[in-house]
Amino acid sequence: MRPNVLLILADDMGYSDLGCFGGEIPTPNLDALAGNGVRMSQFYNTARCSPSRASLLTGLHPHQTGIGVLTRPDLPHGYAGNLDPVVPTIAETLRDGGYDTALFGKWHLAADTSTPNASWPTRKGFDTFFGTLAGCSSYFDPQTLTRGELPAEDAKDDADFYYTDAIGLNAVRWLQSPERASGNPFFLYLAFTAPHWPLHARPEDLDAVRGRFDDGWDALRERRLERLKAEGILAPDTVLSERDPSQPAWEDADEHDWQITRMEVYAAQVVALDRAVGRVIDTLRRAGQLDDTIIVFLSDNGASAEEVPLGDIDRFRQKDASMINGTRDGRTVAVGNEPSVVPGSEDTYSSYGVPWANLSNTPLRRYKRWVHEGGIATPLIVSWPGGGLTSGAVIDHPAQLVDFVPTVLEAAGLGASERAEGRSLLPVLRGERVDDPTLYWEHIGNAAIRKGNWKLVRDFPEGWELYDIAADRTERDDRVQSEPALVEELASEWERWAERVGALPWAPMLERYAAAGIPLAVAEE
Repeated sequence: MRPNVLLILADDMGYSDLGCFGGEIPTPNLDALAGNGVRMSQFYNTARCSPSRASLLTGLHPHQTGIGVLTRPDLPHGYAGNLDPVVPTIAETLRDGGYDTALFGKWHLAADTSTPNASWPTRKGFDTFFGTLAGCSSYFDPQTLTRGELPAEDAKDDADFYYTDAIGLNAVRWLQSPERASGNPFFLYLAFTAPHWPLHARPEDLDAVRGRFDDGWDALRERRLERLKAEGILAPDTVLSERDPSQPAWEDADEHDWQITRMEVYAAQVVALDRAVGRVIDTLRRAGQLDDTIIVFLSDNGASAEEVPLGDIDRFRQKDASMINGTRDGRTVAVGNEPSVVPGSEDTYSSYGVPWANLSNTPLRRYKRWVHEGGIATPLIVSWPGGGLTSGAVIDHPAQLVDFVPTVLEAAGLGASERAEGRSLLPVLRGERVDDPTLYWEHIGNAAIRKGNWKLVRDFPEGWELYDIAADRTERDDRVQSEPALVEELASEWERWAERVGALPWAPMLERYAAAGIPLAVAEE
């Protein structure tokens, strides 16, 4: 019997936010999946949302799909900014293999979000689509909300509309719909925008997390590290990375109440995500389909340290119509990360910023956009009760997004992909030991290669750093001076990979943007 596949993607969620990965946020549904399934402690994404989504769905590195940065069209000098129509997605492959396919949530793989085109989900293998075509936006009034290929503005007429809940509820309706009576297996992709900014949450979800962050980021980072060790996710000798040097100690920070509220709203967004996942899982359980469903949960990049607004506020307002038009009932939206803007409600637009992102990525360094561990390490949960997985196990085998497609195709009995860069993880998930692969990253000039326990990494335009990840997961002891031959070997191997996959050198890209008068913030949109 071919298994169903449920892929769940969080947006900008940190490595240690889930309860089962050491966090304070109540996530009972995802924790239950982990308890009955497998957690991978060294699974990696690509440091940014659109490149991660492109890689996850195709089994290729982002540069091979047309999405090297985000969805800005930059040809002929840069990336296409569109998911290449000739590159098949896992949805197309599974649909051709007899699967019903559906996407509920965020797409963010098409430069043109107003006119149906070959890079829309409906043209890339998804029979059913309800969600947003662009990136982040208001949870109460999301832009580019689409059903099939038509605007779904009517969905927001409900005064109780909240995007995270809508994703889960529409998925449940699809699972229970007459069209699912065919008996075909399904591929269901839940692509949440939670907990990406803006910080919007329901009051009842805020109630679920009140008081959990009162002790501040320093104490909470220490406690998370201890829980990660106790769970077996990190080695007992793992050392906490230093607090972000741009941030004060909690005891020296101003506006404690406002700071706590920022983290509480972020956490409430994760609570809502977990509730939506729970509704879908409960539907599968009641239908007797849970044992035959592969469920994969992960985040598209590390926690985001972005402080809102990004760059010029007038330009930033163009990112989301709600910031220009106001709320659905006509109130002005207050934008910014300052105590006068208390986040949570529809008439605010904020993020939780650097210090709380530092907590979310405990104990790792850096954030979304960078390829140090904090930018690319994701919590990964795989549950498949009928698939022979090692229940409750924590697996430290390194792997990355390109492995998802080969894994699903093997489980579905559809053979190996001719184009995928990764390999099936089924043997690993069933407790077998296999050789570690060599992993590669590049994003806006930030670069890394991991071979065995060694990781060579750089922040553009700085030089290479070298870490023994097995002994130094938090990248504190740079070995670049003591291992020159290894640095040269790994750097050469990374260069060969970058040329092969079409990773464009970032310095010439910046020169072209500067010559054209394009600000960096715009170039990276």
